Amino acid sequence: MSDESTDPKSIPEHRKMAIELFNHTWSLIDLKQRTPDHIDEMIHSAYASSYHWLRGGEPANQARGHWQISRVYVVAERSEPALYHATRCLSLCKEIGLQDWDLAFGYEALARSYSLAGDSAKTKQDLDLARSVPIEKKEYREPLESDLSTITIPT
Repeated sequence: MSDESTDPKSIPEHRKMAIELFNHTWSLIDLKQRTPDHIDEMIHSAYASSYHWLRGGEPANQARGHWQISRVYVVAERSEPALYHATRCLSLCKEIGLQDWDLAFGYEALARSYSLAGDSAKTKQDLDLARSVPIEKKEYREPLESDLSTITIPT
């Protein structure tokens, strides 16, 4: 009997589910007002997306999954799990050699998480590191700078 999660024929289905759940999670992040049920759904959806990337994606998708989970926890105002997943994202980026916007957004996730945790020194440090990452395409630099501009340095 084969294990469905490692069956190569299941990879396209895992990819499809990962993408759908990633986009659904983002739609919940974008809500102007969230109920506790929305927050629960957002957290579960981000984890489900990440799970499907583990089964049908590349290592870069795993790093991006941690990035989204970190963002979800920032939205939910839970700094400890946000920091954990931001740290995992950045560690994976470095481990597998991701550069460009993946690396920059790894630092963005840390800065955003440290901002929520109230650590001004680490927020500023990771904002500076995110801005220092070379990004080849201008169209990728602009969304990064826009995201970074939403992070406040705690006082």
